[in-house]
Amino acid sequence: MNVPSPVITINQVSKIFNQGSAEEVVALQDINLEIQPGEFVSFIGPSGCGKSTLLRLIADLGTPTVGEVVVNGKTPAQARLGREYGFVFQAATLYEWRTIKKNVQMPLEIMGYSAQERDERANRMLEMVELGKFGNHYPWQLSGGMQQRASIARALAFEPSLLLMDEPFGALDEFTRDRMNMELLRIWEQMKVTIVFVTHSIAEAVFLSNRVVVMSARPGRIKDVIEVDLPRPRLFETREEPAYYNYITQVRESLRDAFQQA
Repeated sequence: MNVPSPVITINQVSKIFNQGSAEEVVALQDINLEIQPGEFVSFIGPSGCGKSTLLRLIADLGTPTVGEVVVNGKTPAQARLGREYGFVFQAATLYEWRTIKKNVQMPLEIMGYSAQERDERANRMLEMVELGKFGNHYPWQLSGGMQQRASIARALAFEPSLLLMDEPFGALDEFTRDRMNMELLRIWEQMKVTIVFVTHSIAEAVFLSNRVVVMSARPGRIKDVIEVDLPRPRLFETREEPAYYNYITQVRESLRDAFQQA
């Protein structure tokens, strides 16, 4: 049986900022990780542990000081040029002067898609994130949760195999965040993408993920990789299951050790 190649391979990666100066900071040290096709993997750890830095190395928004990152068998730069991943930031980063539909179409314009295909893909993505009736609205006319749904639609408009998400729901209220978690899982199951997700929320990481990567305090290392064997599809009722709370406890205890190292 053929074993699929990892979507992401991180091999002995360290990242040092201001190397050699008095302000030198070792952000990441000796990171090794493989992420398989179709996985949902979350990074969690103390503030400043390098979660977002690691995500940005995968996205070619930085380069390792030591080691290598491989995305779909390529360097992150090659994967970026090949439009092989979408990125969703903490803020929706929508252009206020463009309608929601025009925001979703923007990467397709850059990639040279025809007007007809841009229109068809944007309509399809907006329907998928339940914003089909809001394509002609502007970002300032939408709630924070709706804006983030639009940013997810934009990131998926060119159908990448990989979606990178840096605390996309951190600024939302708890009720909206829970709903966005459900929406994200529905999209993930529908599109069969691989998702790498940074969060500070233990409950969110457990609810969403196949695996939770727990990172130590700076310099960031992988302390634990916790398999979350909860049935899918995950439902609101999943949050009431004893097994769900057991996983939360497991992640919290691992994080407690990580915080004590801070």
